[in-house]
Amino acid sequence: MYGTDDTTGSDAGAMRRRDLRKDWAAGRATLGCMLMIPSGFSAELVASAGFDFVVVDWQHGLFGYEGMLSMVQAIGNRATPIVRVSWNDPSLIMRALDAGADGVIVPMVNSPAEAKAAAQACRYAPVGHRSWGPTRSALGVPSFGPQHDNDRVICAVMIETVTAVEQVEEILAVPGVDMAFVGPADLSLSRSGGLEAPGQTPADRALIEKVMAAAERNAVVLGTAVTGAEAARSFLERGFRFIAVHNDAGLLATTAREILLATRQ
Repeated sequence: MYGTDDTTGSDAGAMRRRDLRKDWAAGRATLGCMLMIPSGFSAELVASAGFDFVVVDWQHGLFGYEGMLSMVQAIGNRATPIVRVSWNDPSLIMRALDAGADGVIVPMVNSPAEAKAAAQACRYAPVGHRSWGPTRSALGVPSFGPQHDNDRVICAVMIETVTAVEQVEEILAVPGVDMAFVGPADLSLSRSGGLEAPGQTPADRALIEKVMAAAERNAVVLGTAVTGAEAARSFLERGFRFIAVHNDAGLLATTAREILLATRQ
């Protein structure tokens, strides 16, 4: 079951931004795409394709703050904008949210203390320490306020090391952590120092199953990023509800290569 009905937002003439929490509460999976290319137009094209969410990858994408901001603006209400910040730094988290992201994905969270730091940077007092300054996030949202945004913001912590998996129960029990975002490539690197079929080897799958079990016990959503429909379906079958099915750079490169090879045949 995929997110295809309930929507929120008010931009006239535009697709309305999804409320991912409602989708997850109803048992629906949400599908999205990562953005690596430093282009507002690329972001607009991807967001217009019908994805439930789009992740502006501020960690591995080829852009800085201004690029991230322009891409969040270009996404608008066509899809739910999420930003993967480059590190677990409160200033980066707060700037992404103030720029208009509905949530953040925080990399390399390896302990409950680091998870708490991420969750508290996402929320205003008394449950967090996010500074008040919703420069863009409050635009067009008459009901915006500390409690309103505390309830709607999404804090995803990346579980992508063996150390994190060893403490995953305690990490996902931290108040304010909404999602366990599995990073298959870094998890494979952490475990073996290599990239042999990340997320698919028996050893990797065993680690991921530990994350899945902890997420279920703590009522936390499971998320990940892959590079194709087959891999996405395998994670859907395992109960993941937030899946980036590819990234814009990969889609462009793959499609260009396929068309060229088909034409030359």
